[in-house]
Amino acid sequence: QVQVVESGGGLVQPGGSLRLSCATSRNIFSIYSMGWYRQAPGKERELVAVITSGGSINYADSVKGRFTISRDVAKNLVFLQMNSLKPEDTAVYYCNAQLVSRAYWGQGTQVTVSS
Repeated sequence: QVQVVESGGGLVQPGGSLRLSCATSRNIFSIYSMGWYRQAPGKERELVAVITSGGSINYADSVKGRFTISRDVAKNLVFLQMNSLKPEDTAVYYCNAQLVSRAYWGQGTQVTVSS
């Protein structure tokens, strides 16, 4: 069992920034990948950014150059720094811990970009 807990969401104006945090109960190096996903109302959940245990990173095209995924391996934390936020970034953001056998999800944190 792996616990995954997100924090850091909120309301921000267009062009603003937020940093999301994800805490996991398991050593990050033992998890195949840690990722951030988001789901907007009426839409499917989509991948935003992912970092593997080896440090490889991938981003969705829609967030490249604006979002940065990083980690603190000593504290088993993964972060998503979101800059230049747009209204279309509004969604519930979920942290995912992907093991070989299964995936674990957090409860989600709401990000709302609005003036």
